[in-house]
Amino acid sequence: MRLPGLTDPHVHVRDLQQSHKEDWFSATAAALAGGVTTILAMPNTQPPLVDEVALTQYEVAARARAACDYGIYFGAGPGNVGAAAGLASRSVGLKLYLDATFGDLKMSGLDALVAHCAAWPKDRPLVAHAEEQQTAAVILAAHLAGRSVHVCHVARESEIALIRSARERGLAVTCEVCPHHLFLIEGARPARQFEVVAKNARGWSGAYAEVRPRLQTQADVDALWTNLDVIDCFATDHAPHTITEKESTAPPPGFPGLETALPLWLTAVHAGLLDLDDVIARMHAGPRRIFNLPEQPATWVDLDAEATWQPIGAEQHTRAAWTPFEGWALRGRVTAVTLRGERVYDSGQILAQPGFGHNVVG
Repeated sequence: MRLPGLTDPHVHVRDLQQSHKEDWFSATAAALAGGVTTILAMPNTQPPLVDEVALTQYEVAARARAACDYGIYFGAGPGNVGAAAGLASRSVGLKLYLDATFGDLKMSGLDALVAHCAAWPKDRPLVAHAEEQQTAAVILAAHLAGRSVHVCHVARESEIALIRSARERGLAVTCEVCPHHLFLIEGARPARQFEVVAKNARGWSGAYAEVRPRLQTQADVDALWTNLDVIDCFATDHAPHTITEKESTAPPPGFPGLETALPLWLTAVHAGLLDLDDVIARMHAGPRRIFNLPEQPATWVDLDAEATWQPIGAEQHTRAAWTPFEGWALRGRVTAVTLRGERVYDSGQILAQPGFGHNVVG
């Protein structure tokens, strides 16, 4: 079976001062192993991507190390409204952090939110980490500025209901959902729909279950599946932290996800919860439309749609070396990836060299 090249619009690459967690090569290698040929990288890095100096450093690192194509978000802060707008042409979008997450980019003031919505060019994507009441706040602020907004990693019934209501009233809002919010519930336990698939799971728990937004209830999972038509993109929120960090006294939130996302969606296809067109719409067509991404010529993903296998974290390309889906009986696996006419992944091996990836912006 063959799919077009896939896009993940929500990836934490790390690199620079956090390269022990992941760098551009290990992240993009993980992407290719998961059938993803374009990633969009988040700005809560060290240093954070809130000025031109940091953005330039990250661009240089990506140019040297990325094995697949990529775009880079700029980070919104309380004091960089003008600088952000001035760098829009070098960014795949502006990221607003309105709720707590890994890093220190959370914006606490309404003034900064309104200012960024007004100043950021309307033809460039605006994306937001906005949970519960903040979801309403960012949708309203964007609407009053006469622009669209993309809501990241929707996790709750109340959030997807609000987004549906806003869209039915003509507001320009799109959204994404992550595999862990559709396949797992509180405590990193399998959602009811996947209990059989996960019967031999390792059962990561405690600090390993920490992620932002947090894992929710079975009712929230059911609501997301019921409202699949409102969801524009599937995104991993790939957020790699090492096992040592997860087992520390101050464990950071986040899951690795690039290598398991597509197999999870294919498993859902086999379970009758999705069809293949749903996957293509949310991992190819949707991201390319929302983020104004160029087409990749001569690019495709080859699958063994019937392969059954169990993810093993230590065998993945990500430096995190663990997965919340360890031991799950997944059905469907990437066998090869061709990017711009070059075979870049084949049977578990990364064939692309560091620097093969292109920046999709400019």
